[in-house]
Amino acid sequence: MAQTYYTTVGSRSYRFASLAELMAKATPPRSGDRLAGVMAESAEERVVAQMVLAELPLTTFLNEALIPYEEDEITRLIMDDHDAAAFAPISHLTVGDFRNWLLSDHATSEVLAEVKAGITPEMAAAVSKLMRNQDLILVAKKCQVTTAFRNTIGLPGRLSTRLQPNHPTDDVTGIAASILDGLLYGSGDAVIGINPATDNVAQSVKLMRLMDDVIQKYQIPTQSCVLTHVTNTLEAIEQGAPVDLVFQSIGGTEATNRSFGFDLSTLAEAEAAAQSLNRGTVGRNVMYFETGQGSSLSADAHHGLDQQTCEARAYAVARKFNPLLVNTVVGFIGPEYLFDGKEITRAGLEDHFCGKLLGVPMGCDVCYTNHAEADQNDMDNLLTLLGVAGCNFIMGIPGSDDIMLNYQTTSFHDALYARRVLGLKAAPEFERWLEEMQIFQDISTHRLNDQLPAAFANSLRHLPKEPSHGG
Repeated sequence: MAQTYYTTVGSRSYRFASLAELMAKATPPRSGDRLAGVMAESAEERVVAQMVLAELPLTTFLNEALIPYEEDEITRLIMDDHDAAAFAPISHLTVGDFRNWLLSDHATSEVLAEVKAGITPEMAAAVSKLMRNQDLILVAKKCQVTTAFRNTIGLPGRLSTRLQPNHPTDDVTGIAASILDGLLYGSGDAVIGINPATDNVAQSVKLMRLMDDVIQKYQIPTQSCVLTHVTNTLEAIEQGAPVDLVFQSIGGTEATNRSFGFDLSTLAEAEAAAQSLNRGTVGRNVMYFETGQGSSLSADAHHGLDQQTCEARAYAVARKFNPLLVNTVVGFIGPEYLFDGKEITRAGLEDHFCGKLLGVPMGCDVCYTNHAEADQNDMDNLLTLLGVAGCNFIMGIPGSDDIMLNYQTTSFHDALYARRVLGLKAAPEFERWLEEMQIFQDISTHRLNDQLPAAFANSLRHLPKEPSHGG
């Protein structure tokens, strides 16, 4: 039976009927929780909930499941995989004490790496609800999560990019042009990843071969991914397609993931299949996951939880399968879930913090839809804050406008801006390739070359000529 939480402030008494309600009421405001009917009714109630939450022992989250163990395989995963030895150094703390400890000099990068397996998603979500934006940035900066496939992602002082050459008709020439555009701005070290307009196995295999041809021809130390359903990628592997990474959108409840058409056993099968191909050269992280606050609510699979706690639970799924990349698509679902630039910014920092604290290689699609109360200035702010926080990777799209998915994100220029102003670099293997290809005049300052690199110029000379229509 769920525990009820009571407190009195002055002459007024407050009652929270369950741990789930307490967590929801303590969450900074956002439209998705308002839509779900779980948000605090006033700023006063929110602060009171945060005060009560701060006094809860971290062990509470091991004794009281937000979704019953018997009903949800994500809860079972969280409980069964919990590392009691890793948890021991922080087991005596309350949520408020945990916040103070995370911000202290005692919580070094090395110490945080040692305790990460003892932190549950609910603990991470709970402490984030007590933190200001600067707190989320400071602690995330200390959490270093490094992964590798054909290059090494997440090293200190590095910011990688997913080159996202989407096209509304999957036109091969249009996709190739976008790939070239991105490479010439130094993008693509996280992955060259395409969201297919036509989502089936045959089209996915075609796009996989296109990207593999480009990577092999120019000997690019990066990886490719078609963001199709995991079962399509499994079938592509069976057909002998050149699969580097397996993609899947994931959520924080079993019901969410079943609405997406998979369960944990599907992901285990996919990871094993991809690893059997042995296509990585410097590492074996073969999974790519995307998440986003509001996905469980939009699937009516949130079990009454607030959307940020559901999101954090998705990271338990991610870390189970040792992914190369995970990113929250923070503003993609729309203003029904994150209304404006302020809510999108807060969610992006929360997601990055929670993911990194749990040991997940966290990136962020800094984005919004055109009907949200947000603009590119809001995205500039979030991009800069995430760069300071040590975000592993961001997106790179021509002109920041995804003409296939119809949303606004970050451009190749934006990634170059972040690297320049924050003194960040690409993955080391990719950086060496950029130098060899003479894409930059000066790699240390990210000054672009005025001339098209010889290898690309030679390829462009061999393109078929357009027929003339002279009069």
